[in-house]
Amino acid sequence: MKKIPASAVEFQKELAELRQRFEAMNPELEVTVRDPAMGVEGYVVVWNTGISKGGPLEFMGKGGTRILKDLSLEQVKRLARAMARKNAAAGLAFGGSKSGIKMDANDPDYEKKYRRFTQLCKPLLHENGGIFGGFGWDVGCKPPLNAVWACDELKSLRCHTGKPVDLGGTDYDIEGIAGLGVAVAAQTVVEENGEACKGKTFSVQGMGAMGAAVTKYFTERGGNLKCFSDPKYGGTWLLNDAASPALVAALFGQKKDEAASLMAKEGKKISDDSAESLYADVDVMFPCAMEDQLRKDNAGKIRARYVVEGANNPTTEDAYRILFEKGVKHVPDIIANPGGVIAAFVELASKVTPEENVKTRAKVKEAKETTIARVSANVKRLVEIVNTLKVPAHEAGDFMALSNIFYGLGD
Repeated sequence: MKKIPASAVEFQKELAELRQRFEAMNPELEVTVRDPAMGVEGYVVVWNTGISKGGPLEFMGKGGTRILKDLSLEQVKRLARAMARKNAAAGLAFGGSKSGIKMDANDPDYEKKYRRFTQLCKPLLHENGGIFGGFGWDVGCKPPLNAVWACDELKSLRCHTGKPVDLGGTDYDIEGIAGLGVAVAAQTVVEENGEACKGKTFSVQGMGAMGAAVTKYFTERGGNLKCFSDPKYGGTWLLNDAASPALVAALFGQKKDEAASLMAKEGKKISDDSAESLYADVDVMFPCAMEDQLRKDNAGKIRARYVVEGANNPTTEDAYRILFEKGVKHVPDIIANPGGVIAAFVELASKVTPEENVKTRAKVKEAKETTIARVSANVKRLVEIVNTLKVPAHEAGDFMALSNIFYGLGD
């Protein structure tokens, strides 16, 4: 791990050099796969693998599999590039990757097309001599089905991470391990700034798997959910008091009807616009929806004192600057939400057999413990850099990630 520069001037110089080197990088693998007869088009991008040299998963890039009807190769490249930074920031010895299919999640041939996509990607897989670490959960997936289908189609238990426990996996989407990491990041940044986590009010934009898990785990750490939004709940809701345990459980379990009934009793809808949850008057705000939600045109409206990112790339460069100047304490996604990929690393690197995993859920326990330890340590380092050098958090996060990519993970 590279030492923190002695001054802000030295930091900016080193960061500029690291960013320049990263900008000059090209993906190591960039593939479009097609089956025109079935209407299948998909993409695999592996951004980097050098960071994994000498590790248990040498020369592998890893990330999730996105399924969207308007997905493009350029989008997958951007996501793979972001995974390179996220994996490195988490201190994981494998590179960044992303895969995806250009398909509507409601396609009547969803399973058939997904299975065909995995077959087309088979030669690229690490277990078959390639550098692609395999498939994982992302937007448009249907846990646990995608993992079950991939493992069945390819006759492999290594081709998909986040698998059910009985397939040797960690069930990280169902367990909400990524959300656990984000909740730990929030707890850590609050405590590192001299405050108690208990009683902190919070809002969540996006009550999908990530936002629901953040709600569960941050509530367990003493937080009080006051505001949240999601299109499936009709927009933004403001609660009268902290969310009840029953509502938190319904949200986490994705029990839409039960949650809707409780929401009507415990609060009211304040807007059809799901973006309104970003501006709630709370202590901590979690953007857990899509990219570019915090921008130059709306960052000035943020009232939360802490912003902890659960989505991929939810904040633009201009917005980061505005929030920093407002004094908002910010944890960028590459530091806050690597829980899913940490669980994937554990799943692939662990020596626990599928049989033992069924009996003891050892991989699930290891994934949670590793996520808590790594995220907490990385947020502490982030806060140290920010507070010592008075630099924006996203620059500190970039410095941590890019240093690991180019200088390695050792001390």
